[in-house]
Amino acid sequence: MEAFREQSLMLFSVPLIFCAILAEILVTHFRHIRAYSWRETLTNFYMAGLNGSLDLLLRAAVVLPVLSFCWQHRLMTWEKGWGYWLALFLLEDLAYYLLHYVDHHCRLFWAVHVTHHSSTEFNLTTGFRSSVFQPLYRTAYFAPLAWLGFEPLDVLLMYAATQIYGSFVHTERIGRLGWLEHILVTPSHHRVHHASNPRYLDKNMGMCLIVWDKLFGTFAEEDPSDPPRYGLTKKITNRGPVNIVFHEWRDILTDLRTSRLPWTQRLGYLFRGPGWKP
Repeated sequence: MEAFREQSLMLFSVPLIFCAILAEILVTHFRHIRAYSWRETLTNFYMAGLNGSLDLLLRAAVVLPVLSFCWQHRLMTWEKGWGYWLALFLLEDLAYYLLHYVDHHCRLFWAVHVTHHSSTEFNLTTGFRSSVFQPLYRTAYFAPLAWLGFEPLDVLLMYAATQIYGSFVHTERIGRLGWLEHILVTPSHHRVHHASNPRYLDKNMGMCLIVWDKLFGTFAEEDPSDPPRYGLTKKITNRGPVNIVFHEWRDILTDLRTSRLPWTQRLGYLFRGPGWKP
């Protein structure tokens, strides 16, 4: 029954997302706005397929066993009610913020996450351009939730729900949302996150709540005088799907191999932030 809840959520949300995508395509087409291209859109779905396949493969083999082990050794037991679900939402959103922050500030993980930022377009399919190999380490951030007493399937359900919300903030068609801008990650906030403008780099890391960014100093507001420029600071000339996934790994290996620094210092190319130089 608990596993069926996640399936029901996906059965409801997937048609809704596709209807929203179709609406965005029609609106931009009739307004003569170039928001979609075949190549970038197909790449987005290709990345989603790779990520989803790896996620499903690891779920039974790694994710559920790890979460179940942590839950069996939990520190506390919750009574299920509104307090349980609210606490799970807040802690899961914070865990995602930490995951996202590390992905942006350690080049080893940025090499995985860079895929999501590689699109030069920003539309509702951009959210499908997943960090393909993130399922390999994502469980490490959410396992503590099971250790704190949240049931494994509930953790997965909440993650799916927050991911669905995250899909809808990848759009330029929605402007600012008034007082919600102070609480939620809105399309305006997420446009900043995907921008390559210097003032916007590594900002607005949250999935659902913008309060974490405001608390930890990673918040930036969208400035109409400096509209977002999407894509990476270093352009990828080869836009093939394989290169989009692996190009940063190739650059890391090149830096490690060609540097004349001692190996203890060369590791900065792997563990320091993207763009680090000695």
